[in-house]
Amino acid sequence: MTLVKICGIREAETALETAKAGADFIGIMFAESKRRVTPQQCHDIVEAIKGGRSQAGEATFEGPVRGEVSARTWFGAWAEAIDQSATSWRPLLVGVFAGMNPDEVNDIADAAGLDLVQLSGGEDDDFVRRVHRPVLRAVHVHSGMSAEDVEDRCVPGISAGLLLDTGSAGALGGTGTTFDWSIAAQVGERKPFLLAGGLTPENVAEAIGQVEPWGVDVSTGVATGGVKDIEKIRAFIRAAKGAPVGR
Repeated sequence: MTLVKICGIREAETALETAKAGADFIGIMFAESKRRVTPQQCHDIVEAIKGGRSQAGEATFEGPVRGEVSARTWFGAWAEAIDQSATSWRPLLVGVFAGMNPDEVNDIADAAGLDLVQLSGGEDDDFVRRVHRPVLRAVHVHSGMSAEDVEDRCVPGISAGLLLDTGSAGALGGTGTTFDWSIAAQVGERKPFLLAGGLTPENVAEAIGQVEPWGVDVSTGVATGGVKDIEKIRAFIRAAKGAPVGR
C-alpha cells in the first residue's frame, strides 16, 4: 500500500485528525515558507502526535549503513526500514528544511524530537552526511530533465530516501503543479521514492497507477484558501490508500 505524507501542518488539532485519517508521515515546515511553524506550533504538534502513538519516544530505524548493501538495493532497504518503523510510530514526524546549515538542522531536530529530516534546498552530499537523523532528500524535476538526469541526483549510500518534486525557479516546493509522471515512472522502476508536486484528492490515484511510487506527498492540494482542509486530507488519504499498486 502506498505511503502518504501530509506536509505543511501547522496546528496540533489538524495533525491529530490527519493521523486518525491514516497518514504515514506528517511534514512540519522549518524552511522559509508561509507554512513555516513557530516553536510553539511545532511543540504542540509533536506532543499531540507522540501522545497518541502506540509506542513512546522517537522512532528508531534499522536501515543499512554505507557498505552494508549494494548501491542498487540501498533505497529499497531503507524504504523497508522506514516502513517497519512506521508500524510502531505512525505517523512519523518529518522536519522540512532548506537554507540552513547542518548544525542548525540537527539542533532543531533534536529540540523538536523529530523522526526524520527532509532536505529541500539542494544540499550537497557532505551536508546530508552531517545530519544525524535519516534524511529524505528532495530532487526537483525541472522541465526538460530526463529520467537519467533525475537518477544522477539520486545518489545511494547517503540519504535514506528520496522525494521527487516539481522544479521551480522561485520555490522549493508547494508549487501546486505536476511534472512529467512518465519520468517518475522510469525512476520508480529502479528506486523507491515519494512523489510530490501538484497532487490532489482527484489525481492521486491516477498518479499512483502511472508511477507506482513508494509514497506520495501533498501540501497545497489539501488546502483551501491556504489553510489545511481536513476533509481534503481525508479524501486524499482514502484515494491514495485505495489505489491499486501492481509493482
